[in-house]
Amino acid sequence: MNFIPEPIDDYVNSHSGNEPELLADLRRETHLKVLNPRMLSGIYQGRVLSLISKLIQPELILEIGTYTAYSALCLAEGLKSNGTLHTIDINDELRWIREKYINQSDAQERIKCHEGDALTIVPDLNLKDIDLVFIDADKSNYIEYYNLCLPAMKPGGLILIDNVLWSGKVLEVADENDADTITLQKLNDLIQADESVEKVMIPVRDGLYLVRKI
Repeated sequence: MNFIPEPIDDYVNSHSGNEPELLADLRRETHLKVLNPRMLSGIYQGRVLSLISKLIQPELILEIGTYTAYSALCLAEGLKSNGTLHTIDINDELRWIREKYINQSDAQERIKCHEGDALTIVPDLNLKDIDLVFIDADKSNYIEYYNLCLPAMKPGGLILIDNVLWSGKVLEVADENDADTITLQKLNDLIQADESVEKVMIPVRDGLYLVRKI
């Protein structure tokens, strides 16, 4: 779903930063060889993630939902030289493409990939004072991911949550069997009411929530 007119969307994209060659190759191969390439962060969103990371200059990043590692590589562009990015995905069938492109990245030694259930892996990592979190995995667990990450954030740390507009379905009365939409609606309301954070929702692609721990 386009939330702004297509000509304006095209103009915004054409006047934003260029996609690095490595990411362009990854994006093309994802579209050619991987199911559901729509799950990939687009060029524009990737540049947004990269710039946010560069502004924060994080020492510790946590990503829930690696997919083919496009967003991880975008976030790693701002990672401090002594920093670490932990990224988690439950789908081991995409390990080949994640490893292929991470191993070509300047940040390869600083990116740690984990496979399995994030709800189990995150507590085991015992991370503290996280600077930046990006949540882009199974939507039905978004509230659990948010509640899991927030206590581990350092004051001023930023949580980015993708797909919070859910193609506009968050505006509708959700079917009782549509767990993803119901969860996203509840999450958005929970964050809006959370006085421990500053927040702003922006209509980047399918909606991106920026949540800063006070």
